[in-house]
Amino acid sequence: MKAYFRKMKGLSKAPPLPGKQVVIFAFFGSCLAMAAIGLVHRIFAGSTGLPLLVAPFGASAVLVFGALRSPLAQPRNVVGGHVISALIGVTVYQFAGDSPLLAICVAVPLAIALMHLSGTLHPPGGATAFLAAAGGESIHSLGYWYVLAPCALGSTLMILIALAITIVPEEQGYPTFR
Repeated sequence: MKAYFRKMKGLSKAPPLPGKQVVIFAFFGSCLAMAAIGLVHRIFAGSTGLPLLVAPFGASAVLVFGALRSPLAQPRNVVGGHVISALIGVTVYQFAGDSPLLAICVAVPLAIALMHLSGTLHPPGGATAFLAAAGGESIHSLGYWYVLAPCALGSTLMILIALAITIVPEEQGYPTFR
């Protein structure tokens, strides 16, 4: 128990810091991805009203550009996790209606279970399901369009940018699981 409290106090050894190249890659990669999604959002949302910028993409960028060797950051997980979670969130909202607490309590665990069963576990997917279930009128009015835009389109765009910029530094090795 003392060792546990020592770790909580920060007395244990910290993990090593990443190298400069990793930090620079994470910074510029996530900046480029967010800018590209934002640009497409500006063009696409202007004519359709569909949003492309959603908070779960911030968490996805942390994984894709900051922990790209993680199984949770692989293309299958990122796109599949967002799409499955969006489908679950929208469907649960359709049944739960104006009960956001019920929708959240069903959508998030169901999304986790289905991501596990499909081999597409991606933690930001939980936020995607949460947002679909309790995101307010702007999200709810999209219905199943929420699955395509922002979720499928935005996550695919992020992965395409990650794949494009990891071609140059081959030691990045993304995707890890092909």
